[in-house]
Amino acid sequence: MRPGKFVAVAGNIGVGKTHLTTLLANHLGWRAYYEPVIDNPYLDDFYCDMERWSFHLQVFFLSKRFEIHREMVSSDEPCIQDRTIYEDREIFAHTLHSQGFMSDRDYRNYTALFDAMTSFLRTPDLVVYLRAGVDTLQERIRCRGRECEREISGEYLEALNRAYEDWCARAARITEVLTIDTEGLDLVQDETAVERVLTKVVGRLGPTAREDQPVGVGLEVASI
Repeated sequence: MRPGKFVAVAGNIGVGKTHLTTLLANHLGWRAYYEPVIDNPYLDDFYCDMERWSFHLQVFFLSKRFEIHREMVSSDEPCIQDRTIYEDREIFAHTLHSQGFMSDRDYRNYTALFDAMTSFLRTPDLVVYLRAGVDTLQERIRCRGRECEREISGEYLEALNRAYEDWCARAARITEVLTIDTEGLDLVQDETAVERVLTKVVGRLGPTAREDQPVGVGLEVASI
């Protein structure tokens, strides 16, 4: 495994990105970089008034994820990233704008800033895209119990899902994308499911990926 290799775990709100990031980091012995959610000063306000705070929220995420991305690609240490900087524009800013929560003016300014900041960044070596339907996402969001997420609408989650499908189809022309359908997949309590997913990801990374423990047979998943 060449120095600096990194994998990104992508997917909608509540799909299980953070958990899989931790599983992969522990299994491979790689460093994990997590999404800056807890320290985000705009998140609660955003979910109360999405139109008022969408631009502020997206600029905060962009600045924090840019710092994380620069740190990752400048390190010799392989790593796993919980959500990419590219999802900020391609999924969230795009959806907020298309649904009328971000004005044309703010969207133009945001995308110009995004393009300037990311023009020289290196793309992930592998994107692991976790997919789930709206009902499943809402149940997982409810179970994790973040107060600020209680009012997320099914319509918004469905719009994000459509954006993810479109983005992953385009991203696959630039880097490798592995899609895992998480409907009915319990990566918290089902050890067999965990082994299968880890096997599939490690298989995409190649035989030189550092493993802390052996894993089982492969999981059949659809790949874009």
